[in-house]
Amino acid sequence: MMEFRYCPHCGSKTVPREIGDEGLVPWCTTCELPLFPMFSTCIIALAADSRAGEVALLRQRYISAQYHNLVSGYMKPGESAEECAAREVEEELGLKVGGLTMTGTYWFGKKDMLMVGFIAEVAKQDFHLSGEVDQALWVPPERALELLHPYPAISHRVTQYYIGHRDQSVPATLSERRISL
Repeated sequence: MMEFRYCPHCGSKTVPREIGDEGLVPWCTTCELPLFPMFSTCIIALAADSRAGEVALLRQRYISAQYHNLVSGYMKPGESAEECAAREVEEELGLKVGGLTMTGTYWFGKKDMLMVGFIAEVAKQDFHLSGEVDQALWVPPERALELLHPYPAISHRVTQYYIGHRDQSVPATLSERRISL
């Protein structure tokens, strides 16, 4: 997580200042601005073909030599989380996304990032993998749980969400948004 010791606008050294309920926050006395900590925002998406009853898992050695993983990637400036999820699924697997269901947001403390989770609806077909993906395979979702890093890993939680909600055609809460592309 990036915490500001110097103002990114003017270069002045920051000083801690009490900001309401936020507590001590780096403050630029020159610009008179609070400088809240910054962190990366990423997506994590389970590519699923509900009709075929299978989901796509990736193998990326730079992430794990032991476990499979889901599609993930950093959001680009100006890009929505939904746009990022559709782009990453297409880039990594070569699959077009027909719709997205948001599963929630997850803090990944190991890398100080916020991950926005999605189920990406795709049609099962051959993969066209990017250079950063070593392998991909289609498996039933219950089998996916055996191949992913165990709970409470975010990939495991997103897959469990899919298993628990795959028969619902309408989101149950506002946090479960369905987005058509």
